[in-house]
Amino acid sequence: MEGPVSTRLLRGGVLALRYGFGAFFLYGAYHKTTRGWLTSPVMREHFVRRLAEIDPDSFSAAYLRHFAIPWYRPVAWVLTLGQVAVAAGMLLGVAVRPSAALALFLLSNITAGSYYNLTMPPFFAAALLLLATPSGQWAGLDRRLHRRYPGAIWFS
Repeated sequence: MEGPVSTRLLRGGVLALRYGFGAFFLYGAYHKTTRGWLTSPVMREHFVRRLAEIDPDSFSAAYLRHFAIPWYRPVAWVLTLGQVAVAAGMLLGVAVRPSAALALFLLSNITAGSYYNLTMPPFFAAALLLLATPSGQWAGLDRRLHRRYPGAIWFS
């Protein structure tokens, strides 16, 4: 596949993936906000329940026991605000690559807490693809911001 039509199709596919990725992260933040995860111990309860289900000697158990459970409230805020930032970056096409890097960080922490399932590899792959492509230059604010601030790495 070569030529302008195939290039447009590939770009269109990456852009559709970016918008879907952003919408998914926006939904995650919406869900946590409307269900009171930021102001209640709901996230802690999820972590405690998950800890009881996994091997107590695993890395995930240590992560939950020593980090996620004691710090559940800041974890909930960082996760939710991170999801909002990723969603805004993807949907508006601003700082797409840094947003993809943030998504990788969030996904890695979710996985570390033993919330890994078959949907995680496609999310990691999507984040890596969005990190590797200049989709914010194709559609979004990155092109305009890069012209205005050529030395800024955020808008490449």
